[in-house]
Amino acid sequence: DPVSLPRIGCGSMGAMLALPPGQGPHRVGCTDVMVGHTRQGLFLRLFYPCLPRAGAAEPLWIPRSEYCGGLADATLGRRWCSALLSIAIGSCTVPVSWNEPLKPRSSGYPLIIFSHGLGAFRTLYSSICTELASWGFVVAALEHRDHSAATTYFCTAEAGTEQWIPFQRVPQGQKEFYFRNKQVHQRAQECVRALRLFQDIAGGRSVPNILPQGWDLSVLKDNLDLTQVAVMGHSFGGVTAVLALVKEPSFRCAVALDAWMFPLENLLYPEVPKPVLFINTEKFQTPENIAKMKRLSSRNSQTRIVTMLGTVHEDQTDFAFLPGKLFTRIFGRRGTLDPHKALAITSRAALAFLQRHLKLEEEFGQWDELLEGVGDSVVLDAPFGRSHL
Repeated sequence: DPVSLPRIGCGSMGAMLALPPGQGPHRVGCTDVMVGHTRQGLFLRLFYPCLPRAGAAEPLWIPRSEYCGGLADATLGRRWCSALLSIAIGSCTVPVSWNEPLKPRSSGYPLIIFSHGLGAFRTLYSSICTELASWGFVVAALEHRDHSAATTYFCTAEAGTEQWIPFQRVPQGQKEFYFRNKQVHQRAQECVRALRLFQDIAGGRSVPNILPQGWDLSVLKDNLDLTQVAVMGHSFGGVTAVLALVKEPSFRCAVALDAWMFPLENLLYPEVPKPVLFINTEKFQTPENIAKMKRLSSRNSQTRIVTMLGTVHEDQTDFAFLPGKLFTRIFGRRGTLDPHKALAITSRAALAFLQRHLKLEEEFGQWDELLEGVGDSVVLDAPFGRSHL
């Protein structure tokens, strides 16, 4: 239970990161789920509409100090920065209610499986996951076990024994494509296994959450609509979402945030059967990457490619909400678009796309123009060149 862990760093440092609460009509609850005692199991953070309760605890953004070590190594290449990161961000919390009861819904909530980027982990996209949950989605943010997470772990069957899986760089002498291609297939398979987990729960199978004080997964049984399932991700997670569409017909569509298309083999492009919404930042994408996305948009007329002006790659993560000096020390230049506005554009375009392709009844339609690239902060990447709208 991340709430009961000792707070790392000084309390006043909580102001170092101010994640926005969800803007939708639902209060958002949050819990961690671990299933199975091997690395073939699953680890995810669940965001869901909850019943509001006074005095609910908020979970830590960085769930344990080990993740600061992993971040320092994966992002900065300097493990010695771990203690500094702990002091700066270790006590920050997410504005959601920890372990609160699910708000029942007879028609069931649509489900989104979310895949993190290279060197990230399950909590670093809390702002977008919270926002989507506040509009009535259950969002399962995976923590991948392919050595692409900053760090992660699983609990073996022996009581209290944890096995950590460190971040791994491309081994010397190995071609990056082959290393990353193997990883992206494992990641997409984990997305499919996550869907199977929820299908098992919906089918009434007892699935124990092995974490201490684990949230009872059986409450989801009658509260999910598994005909309305999407897959989503950022960067390495964006291409993971695209590949998951190939592997699993139950995924109706994908939302890919600044997708890094490099690890996907060319043979698979004709195999992507469902629509994808690509939401790109201005500074990350290369002509090669965009060309790969356009191969998909030429095959599926419902696929959209949108670019947010004034944004950098990290603007689609929670790091966008770090104060300027800390952000630039870790990542270099930041975008000129206000991160709250970037989050609003990303979530509203995603909601309009999800409504269209999951056939949802909610009125997200007032944001449809974002899908068509209308607005001063958005560029629609048309199949033949970019058109500023």
